[in-house]
This record gives sequence, C-alpha cells and structure tokens, in this order.
Amino acid sequence: MRDVSPVARARSSDTPAALFELLLGFTALGVVMEALLYALAGPAALRVTVAALYMGLAALLYVRRAAWPRPFGWANRITLLRGAIVMLLAGAGLFPAFLSTHVHTFVALALGCLLLDGVDGWVARRTASSGAFGARFDMELDAFFLLVLSIVLVALGKAGPWVLAIGLARYAFIAAQAVCPSLRRPLPPSRLRKIGCVWQGATLMICLLPVVSSSVANTALLVALALLLLSFGRDTVWLLRRANEPLAAPANP
Repeated sequence: MRDVSPVARARSSDTPAALFELLLGFTALGVVMEALLYALAGPAALRVTVAALYMGLAALLYVRRAAWPRPFGWANRITLLRGAIVMLLAGAGLFPAFLSTHVHTFVALALGCLLLDGVDGWVARRTASSGAFGARFDMELDAFFLLVLSIVLVALGKAGPWVLAIGLARYAFIAAQAVCPSLRRPLPPSRLRKIGCVWQGATLMICLLPVVSSSVANTALLVALALLLLSFGRDTVWLLRRANEPLAAPANP
C-alpha cells in the first residue's frame, strides 16, 4: 500500500472546506458585480475579467490550503471578501472609459477595502485567531491593492507611469530577497510600516477623485512614494545589519 505524506493527507481533507470558502467569496463577488452592472449599465465583458482575476486569486489560495487555519475563521473570510472587491477594481481598471464615468462608485469600493483592512485585523484579535497565514494573506492583498490603484491612476491619466513604483515596491523587495538571502529574515512589527501602507492606499484612492487636479495628485503621490521608500529603506538597513546574526528559534504554538 502506498504511503501518503501528512501534507497530502491534510490537503485532501481540507479540499471540501477550501472549495466552500472560495465559492462563498465568489458568490459575494457575483452579487456585488451584478448589482454594479445593473445600476451603472457596465460592460458585460467585466464579468469575464473579474471572474478570471478572482479565479487566479482562488487558485493561489487553493494550492496553499494545507496552511489554512482550521477553521478558516471570520477574519480570513473578511480578507477574502476584500480580495474579491480588489479583483472587481482590477477588472474595472481594464475599462478606463467606464471607470472614469463612475469613478466615485469605485472610490467608494476602494474606501470599503481600506476600511475592511482594519476590520479583519480587529476580528482576528477579538477572536484570538491571528496567525501566519492570515498575516501573509492580508499583506499580499495590501500590496496588490496598491498596485491596482496605481495602474488605475495611470489609466485615467491622473499620474505618469512613475506612480507604478508605489504598487511595485513590494514585488521589487521580493525580487531582492531572491537575490540577497539576508533580506529574508522576518521583520518585527513596525508602526511606520503600517502607517505607510494606510497612507499610500488613502492617497492613491483620493487622487482618483475628479476634484483632485493632476498637479495636486502628483504632489501627494510623491509624498506617499517618499514615505514608502523610507519604510522599505529602514527595513532593508535593519535586515542587512543583522545578516550574520542567527535566527531565533520559532516559538511553539
């Protein structure tokens, strides 16, 4: 009889629960998207683009289902809902004319994402369900959210391609980690890092509004980029200074 590894057994047993959670997120996304299409008379092709983006997110989560907490928890469900809304924003970004016509609606959706970013962490703390998976899920979704807003700003002509540096900063750091192992050490919690992430999201979102002129938007975005570079530079220096220090042993759960 062929032995089955513990990871394979865990993935097999988690498959129905994982599919249920992902389907729940897809259902919520479908309800919001259909309501928007009906209210705003949006392009039918939006269904295809948004569904494809969500399927990509779902596939990434599905292959990592062995790392999911058991149960999945409401904090992660809120993060998944936020991910579905981010995919909706990303899909709408492929239709600049539609987006510019209804920009206030999509700014409201972006604001909802920003608020939910605080809600999922609060729920995790209140339910004592904080964990490595939820923290990583939240962090990577934050990075993609910033990238989506950066791309939308360029698509609407509110800023030049340089603003993509805000959205690509996280991915540039990941690439640097692949080249420099010293940057892979876990970072301690940082208030500056948290404030910077919220500041960048809020700045990108506000700059989408038609009332904000291109010159004002570019000034505000330069400040956000400077704060981002300060945060990443600070973390990089901290990591490089500890390149030769041994890693602390992980605490028992």
